[in-house]
Amino acid sequence: MSENLKAIIEKAWEDRAQLENKETQDAVNEVVSLLDKGELRVAEPDGDDWKVNEWVKKAVILYFPLQKMETIKVGPFEWHDKIALKGGYAEKGVRVVPHAVARYGSFVEKGVVMMPSYVNIGAYVESGTMVDTWATVGSCAQVGKGVHLSGGVGIGGVLEPVQAAPVIIEDNAFIGSRCIVVEGCRVGKEAVLGANVVLTGSTKIIDVSGSEPKEYKGYVPPRSVVIPGSYTKKFPAGEYQVPAALIIGQRKESTDKKTSLNDALRDFSVAV
Repeated sequence: MSENLKAIIEKAWEDRAQLENKETQDAVNEVVSLLDKGELRVAEPDGDDWKVNEWVKKAVILYFPLQKMETIKVGPFEWHDKIALKGGYAEKGVRVVPHAVARYGSFVEKGVVMMPSYVNIGAYVESGTMVDTWATVGSCAQVGKGVHLSGGVGIGGVLEPVQAAPVIIEDNAFIGSRCIVVEGCRVGKEAVLGANVVLTGSTKIIDVSGSEPKEYKGYVPPRSVVIPGSYTKKFPAGEYQVPAALIIGQRKESTDKKTSLNDALRDFSVAV
């Protein structure tokens, strides 16, 4: 089934005139429906790495021109958009606090808690995860089991270029208040980001816990404890401090339980 859908989507991607065909329209709608049910993913684990299903992202992009703008009203609240909102949360076993919003085409697994927050199309959020107040999960982002996205966290989205990897937050990671993770960065299992850490594709992530610094880009190793930092960079006008992220240690075994995640930061005297 998926191979047939893939062939139709790839053909439409190269020739947008195919969007006039009912077969193509049905295929695009089917892909987004499968995304909504969690039966298809934009990216999926592949051993210790991840595989991006580019054709699925293409289907999401093709979905937009097929949809018409419509007004959605709930009491005094009004929206005007092309994508419907998810529903049936009770049957799905998901707790959704007003004014949380998840778009159709995103998957929110049983046991997720959404405080007033936002989950965009193509995103995949697994069980036991807390999407806290004003946190956002961008298009196609992948969030694992038992993750805590603290207040105001921004998990970036990506649709184009289609070959770009989405942001990936692996199981049991703790993302502190006002953190920003964008441009396809990957946060490993059980890692802890202290408040206000910013990770982009070009951010230097420096492990300063050993005798010599070790540098990463776009990747935080599992169980790392990370805080905001900076390094000195030379410019024509002089030397200035440039933002970085510092790995200051490893999460201790005593902080494995979700109820004690904050202790992972307090062990290093870091704000939650």
